[in-house]
Formats: sequence, structure tokens, C-alpha cells
Amino acid sequence: MALVEEGARADAEHTAISVRAATRADAAGIARVHVRSWREAYAHVFSPFLLEGLRVSVRARRWERILAAGARVWVAEEATRIAGARIVGWAASGPARDADGPEPTELQGIYVLREHYGSGTGQRLIEAALGTDAAYLWVLGDNPRAQAFYRRNGFESDGTSRVETFGGEPAHEIRMVRSAR
Repeated sequence: MALVEEGARADAEHTAISVRAATRADAAGIARVHVRSWREAYAHVFSPFLLEGLRVSVRARRWERILAAGARVWVAEEATRIAGARIVGWAASGPARDADGPEPTELQGIYVLREHYGSGTGQRLIEAALGTDAAYLWVLGDNPRAQAFYRRNGFESDGTSRVETFGGEPAHEIRMVRSAR
């Protein structure tokens, strides 16, 4: 999962970020953030071939199906005077997908565009997705920024790791867990 951080953003062109439950109409916006944030956050992990091969249209169709199935997804939306509202981050949580999940809830994904790192957007998304619930997540082992964000939110590595394959390329992940807060 890409890194997200704390703070608040507002300047001449931007207004405050709002966080709300996603709707099916958000599929394309979520897909744009998903693809762009992978390219921004994982260039040191995955090949340019894999990252440039990601397609917003393909991800949008997948997100349409996910949202239609009733998944718990939240979006962070930024309103600008110039372009109107646009999705700049998202988070998804739900029942543990692993048979040996250490908690019943999994943070299944959280991504924020790099320009919003340090803005508080990620913090607001994780709070919307999890509240104070116990949860676990998987994060790339080579993503110290994201790991620091999760630690600030009460997550700690439980020593479990795995190698997952994305687009035919391996990536080492570690599991982080937090108790109810």
C-alpha cells in the first residue's frame, strides 16, 4: 500500500479534502488514483514495463464490479476552483481475506496521490476505513514511509511475511497488526 500521511491542505487553488463512502460512479476516479499511486510509490519495486502497463480503463471496470458488490470503500475528494471535485485517495477495508488473519478486519488498500502526502488525507481515510477497530494489513517490505504511517496508527509487524506476485513480478510483503484502540 502506498504511503499516506497527516496534515491539512488548503491554498489558493485547493479547498479542504472531504472523505465519503464511495459509490459506483467513483470507479474511474478510484482507478486513476490506483494506477497513478502505484507508479509514484512503487517505481523502486516494480519494472517500468509493469507500471506503464497498468491501465485506468481496466482498473475502472474492476472497481465497478467491486463497488457493485457492496465493498466498503471510502474516497478522499478535493474540490478545486479550477477543475471541480476530483478523487485524490481511497481506502478499502473488509473481512479478513486470509484464512489465518490475526484480526477479523483487514485494511485491504489505501492509496493517496503523492501531491497529498503530508496533507492529512491518508489519516482521514484510515480513520474512515477502520475507526478504532483492530485490524491487519499487508505492506511492501521495501516501503518504509508507509510502514511509518501505519506504526503511527498503532500497527506493528507481527513477523509474518510473504512473497506475492503482481503482473508476474515478485514483491516481498510484511503483515502489520493493531489491537482495538
